[in-house]
Amino acid sequence: MTDRPSPGHPTAEAIAVLDFGSQYAQLIVRRVRECNVYCRLFPWDVPAERLAAFHPQGIILSGGPASVYGEGAPQLQQHVLDLGKPILGICYGMQALAHLLGGQVSRAPRREYGQASLDTIAADSPLFEGLPAPQSVWMSHGDQVTALPPGFRAIAASDNSPIAAMADARGRIYGLQFHPEVAHTPQGTKLLRNFLYRVCGCHGLWTASSFITEAIAQIREQVGESRAVCGLSGGVDSSVAAALVERAIGDRLTCIFVDHGFLRKDEAKNNMAAFLQYLGSEVIYVDAEARFMGALAGVSEPEEKRRRIGETFVRVFERTAEEVGQADFLVQGTLYPDVIESAGTGRSSARIKTHHNVGGLPEDMRFKLVEPLRDLFKDEVRRVGIELGLPKHIVYRQPFPGPGLAVRIMGEVTRDRLDRLREADAIVTSEIEAWNASAAGLGGDGAAGMPRQYFAVLPSVKSVGVMGDERTYAELVGIRAVTTEDFMTADWARLPYDLLARMASRIVNEVSGVNRVVYDITSKPPGTIEWE
Repeated sequence: MTDRPSPGHPTAEAIAVLDFGSQYAQLIVRRVRECNVYCRLFPWDVPAERLAAFHPQGIILSGGPASVYGEGAPQLQQHVLDLGKPILGICYGMQALAHLLGGQVSRAPRREYGQASLDTIAADSPLFEGLPAPQSVWMSHGDQVTALPPGFRAIAASDNSPIAAMADARGRIYGLQFHPEVAHTPQGTKLLRNFLYRVCGCHGLWTASSFITEAIAQIREQVGESRAVCGLSGGVDSSVAAALVERAIGDRLTCIFVDHGFLRKDEAKNNMAAFLQYLGSEVIYVDAEARFMGALAGVSEPEEKRRRIGETFVRVFERTAEEVGQADFLVQGTLYPDVIESAGTGRSSARIKTHHNVGGLPEDMRFKLVEPLRDLFKDEVRRVGIELGLPKHIVYRQPFPGPGLAVRIMGEVTRDRLDRLREADAIVTSEIEAWNASAAGLGGDGAAGMPRQYFAVLPSVKSVGVMGDERTYAELVGIRAVTTEDFMTADWARLPYDLLARMASRIVNEVSGVNRVVYDITSKPPGTIEWE
């Protein structure tokens, strides 16, 4: 996939988001796409040629932790303005605009973090059309614009920010001191939609159907008459990727399901049964547990685990592909957050972790990659899966990392520890799903109140316990359950106490080698959903 959609295709209208180091940069992209407009994230110092080649209809500048007057702070590049496209600066993005265009940015007399009431000064501004006044917004800043650039006017204010929003005289460049992309700004998506539709002239043509049409055409162009193999895990990402490639090249796709030995209880059997129902392509089962266990022998460091698992996956694919006929391409269900978290978007963004399908691939891999979902977020992949006709139990299956239980075990992975975690995880899954079904049967929210992801982890921790009047020294199991809309941010699920007690009791009594259970109440950020 290239930065830019095919010319003339419905997704040819697009928005560029420049990342100045904001924790919300990905969220801006997601909010824009929720408005059915294609969007991509670029580093703040993206070269002029690359940005121009994207042909954006508008540009959004993200927030960031720096001060524009600080040494080494990222600065807005003049070539961004030279494109002559509508611009929306958010928080630091607004300050970068003001700084470049001759305004003044200073340390605020009082920092502003959290909810604020926004009063509209310019009722005629297209950004605020149809929005209530005043409205609640989310602030997070220590600096603020204290003098407008020439030709600009203030269009909104809060108690602590007299210039909480600004616009130039032509109404094509805007700045917001608050964050419209976060859920804490209730009208934020509507404001972004106003920018996209009323200022940039977008029409909202980015849909699951248009994506499928374009993806199939690109796959056919890339693969030609060659064959491809797909690493099929049973999760929504690889399943949707396989279904897309199958539509594009038919029986020249062979799917390979690798049982690396790190799967959940009964997962291999259940996955193979599901593949036969919804995939027309050949699916080959490969038992590679011994090979993967050998690759991880003595390894405790998380990044090294992911790297070795990624390399072993590729070697298994290469060997299996040779057995079924020459294949030049490897299909992966890589998503947009995988790419961003593995590499960041530039000097102001950090690599969070190496995903086995991105940074963990060997340099001498002989396959060429086909990654039709590389531009999508998880919720977009689900919409594509439904559009393709995949069964709901596959599309809405909770995420499971490619390296499987190997990255839910801290420290060395052994067969005993895998069996221990597999049994504990099965208890967590069965109890939470039974609780959800019971809530629905009693007229509760059911799926609406269900955590989006839940599992057990095995930290490298032992503790003292008393079982049967005897002292024990055994492992600890952690339970993780989160609620989230997009898996980019998440909050810990407020599970009922009796459910937590039941899971803890069962794990301690039914899983050998465990004498203590804890519940993870960390949100993302600052934590990640997975522990490794």
